[in-house]
Amino acid sequence: MADREFIIQPYMATDTCAHSGAETEIPLPPATHAQSIASPINLILISLLAILAYYRLRPTPALAISKPPPPIVFRTFTPPLLKPYNGENNMPVYLAVNGKVFDVSSGRNFYGPGGPYENFAGRDASRGLACGSFDDDMLTKDLEGPLDDLKGLGEEEMEAMKGWEERFNEKYLVVGNLVAVGDKDASQRVP
Repeated sequence: MADREFIIQPYMATDTCAHSGAETEIPLPPATHAQSIASPINLILISLLAILAYYRLRPTPALAISKPPPPIVFRTFTPPLLKPYNGENNMPVYLAVNGKVFDVSSGRNFYGPGGPYENFAGRDASRGLACGSFDDDMLTKDLEGPLDDLKGLGEEEMEAMKGWEERFNEKYLVVGNLVAVGDKDASQRVP
């Protein structure tokens, strides 16, 4: 066998005999020849690898941080000062129960314009909530006069009002207290 020389060409091998000089082509088995890197499956795999690398290494945009809401300062309200906080003109929705003013803006669908409790927005809602009535006659007509002293309410109605106050305390932020116009605390209010 020492006198034979093999020349390998793609897919074929040539056997040359040293004594006779005759060349014989011998087919190679399929596993012995080299495949091109440009085969369709390799191109697909390289493309997928490039796409995955892109999505993994691409820069992500910075998250936009929304502007925080303005701070709410606890303050003393009188009925005329509370009236504009009825949800109109992009104002927050406040209402008072038993002398506490609550920011009910998160419940704007109920307490804001068009909601079932909209007549309580910007007002003292104590008597209306105690009686379970949405009528305007449950609200104090004279905003410059004294606050509703809740006289004439029975024990059951007072319990109902306390239940509403507890519910508001659990769900909404207390932003102030409600005093009558001319009360000594009204002159000490924070602007």
